[in-house]
Amino acid sequence: MPEDGSGCAGRRRPHACVLRAALALLVAAVVGICIAVCSWRPAQVPPESPGWDVAELQLNHTGPRQDPRLHWQGSPALGRSFLRGPELDNGQLRIHRGGIYMVHIQVTLANCSSRPRPRATLTVGICSPAARSISLLRLGFYQGCSVASQRLTPLARGDTLCTNLTGTFTPSRNTDETFFGVQWVHP
Repeated sequence: MPEDGSGCAGRRRPHACVLRAALALLVAAVVGICIAVCSWRPAQVPPESPGWDVAELQLNHTGPRQDPRLHWQGSPALGRSFLRGPELDNGQLRIHRGGIYMVHIQVTLANCSSRPRPRATLTVGICSPAARSISLLRLGFYQGCSVASQRLTPLARGDTLCTNLTGTFTPSRNTDETFFGVQWVHP
């Protein structure tokens, strides 16, 4: 039988037509998968809701401490502090998007000597709304004049975080020694 050039009708290759069809289907499938994978993009976060809610704050020194609550401020104009998502309400950090957050804090006491050990305690907690009021971190200055800690914790929209420093010490004004922040890590 003469071959017509298609490779499908010949004595030497009786399955050539089936093999070529299978190869063409395989190539088409691979190309389709590549196109699908290359064009896939994860769901985009709406522009009004940034991908990461984050805040890095420095102590606000507006005068002598009247109560144990520490007041914070955040703005690029102040140096390395900023707010993206959460906001400050009277120096306290209010959360705008619920989820799991990494909360971190470091406080160094001013004019402090590690001998005798300072009698001071730093607490970070949810102070508002009252129904969700709870302590998240409680740190004693047992080892010296500085404490630092972090933790993952679920926070809800509207939670306000407060930091309290008990004792007669004042926190250091140095932004490398005293800072507070949060970072949203998961919904």
